[in-house]
Amino acid sequence: MSNLSLTAAQTILATALDHCRKGNFAPMAVVVLDARGAVKVAAVEDGTSLKRFEVAHGKAHGALALGMGSRSLFKRAKEQPFFIAAASHVSGGALVPVPGGVLIRDAAGAVVGAVGISGDTSDNDEAAAGAGIAAAGFTADPGKD
Repeated sequence: MSNLSLTAAQTILATALDHCRKGNFAPMAVVVLDARGAVKVAAVEDGTSLKRFEVAHGKAHGALALGMGSRSLFKRAKEQPFFIAAASHVSGGALVPVPGGVLIRDAAGAVVGAVGISGDTSDNDEAAAGAGIAAAGFTADPGKD
């Protein structure tokens, strides 16, 4: 199993933010977590709203906590709201079930971390995470509708 190095996490962060600027997205918050759920790198652009870091962290943390990209968590929240509410409770509220929380998988398919992005539409957040993950040589797993 490969680990998520600091260099790889920095590549994910820089590429995701570059993707956002090229797309003229709103100001963003980006959080990259390792497989343990520890923050590897994070950045919050000028002009974001107050709690964007927490939302981005919750997207990534929720994906890691339940082992599925937050797009799948969004679907599950619609189908099983009590389960998502309970999971959010046991994770201390660090679970945001909307797209933009993307698992980072290595070549063998193992989860090595997650990226959470918040600031623009959920689809744009997710696309930026995917661009960063691909640039670092990993596979993005955003979950399924």
